[in-house]
Amino acid sequence: MTEIDTVVPIKTIIADDHPLVLLAIENLVASLPDMQIVGRAIDSAELFNKLSQLECDVVVTDLFMPGGAQGDGLEIIRLFKVRYPNLALVILTMSTDVDVLREAIALGADAILSKRDRIDLMHVAVVTALAREFYLGPTIRTLLADARLAQRLECVRQLLSKRELQVLTHYASGLGITEIARQTGRSVKTISAQKCAAMKKLALQSDVDLYRFALEHGLVAGERSS
Repeated sequence: MTEIDTVVPIKTIIADDHPLVLLAIENLVASLPDMQIVGRAIDSAELFNKLSQLECDVVVTDLFMPGGAQGDGLEIIRLFKVRYPNLALVILTMSTDVDVLREAIALGADAILSKRDRIDLMHVAVVTALAREFYLGPTIRTLLADARLAQRLECVRQLLSKRELQVLTHYASGLGITEIARQTGRSVKTISAQKCAAMKKLALQSDVDLYRFALEHGLVAGERSS
């Protein structure tokens, strides 16, 4: 007979000011043989009180829990990383503020998951964080990718004139110089000059470079990796 391995559960403290979120996490963990909730908190003060009393492997916490004496939002991450640098920290949040999310990453959150994502992804986030690998949930990845794309597009808009951007976008979308001239009511010579001027400003050497640039900077639709 082979000896059955005993699963040592991941000791977890969860914190959220919404009872339904805590209940959803508890229901998920109840179905997992490798996780165990050892503490619950509804604000930062209670969270750090639990941390001072209980042994755990990971903390799953909301980012914004008003009323806690230990701060709120990003301050929770700052304090946690100072006091408990060896514990894994998973953020479960409704925030769509890209600046806040970027700061949470910079402060050392080990995983960030949106409450809009499937709740079972929390287990993926926890296991990944414990493996000392960084994890972002799909909604957070999309938010950050969209923000990067918007920043790239804004940079292009600042470099090019309105008409140069128009010509570049039409050309990258598959229209020829003659068709662009017809649609915009300008001469072929003017459209060609504006295309060349735009490519020069963007240091693009060929049409292949132009197409790639347009895709990467959101000027035309295409498959995008997160």
